[in-house]
Amino acid sequence: MTEMQPPPAPRPASGPRAVPAVELLVKDGCHLCADALAVVEEVCDRLGVDWQAVDIAGRPDLAERHAEEIPVLMVDGVQRDFWRIDPIRLERMLTADRP
Repeated sequence: MTEMQPPPAPRPASGPRAVPAVELLVKDGCHLCADALAVVEEVCDRLGVDWQAVDIAGRPDLAERHAEEIPVLMVDGVQRDFWRIDPIRLERMLTADRP
């Protein structure tokens, strides 16, 4: 006869969700960047998420890598979008359960 094991103890509630790091890579004179800035600002401000715009002119490494894709949306260091930023997709990324 097999001895019954007690059910596993409930896992403690997870702590607060990690706040995503949001960066928008931009360059001066880029009309798509102006649109993307407006989208990121609106979504992040509404959700209370800090974000920053990073001008690739001062970052040769980023300028070389992303010159043809600007603007580029980075969330937690991962490229998530470029050229046109979808506000619905951005909101989903920022509100999804995080580990």
